[in-house]
Amino acid sequence: MGFTKSEMTAHGFRSMVSALLNEQGYGFDVIEIQLTHVSNNAVRAAYNRAQYGEKRVKMMQERADYLDSLCLAHQLQ
Repeated sequence: MGFTKSEMTAHGFRSMVSALLNEQGYGFDVIEIQLTHVSNNAVRAAYNRAQYGEKRVKMMQERADYLDSLCLAHQLQ
């Protein structure tokens, strides 16, 4: 993508997308499971087995569409 390691890291991209998705109103649990984060709450982690499949697919498709629109806009410049 053209970034050097001093400009952006893989974790930086994960952090950025987490913040953006939270700001866009996606549910915390949906974002965290997509990023494969484990709950710090042992009881919650033991009982919550939800995978949020449909919500994750919708969220990631909307994100992909947004990124595609940025690429298209860049190509038109």
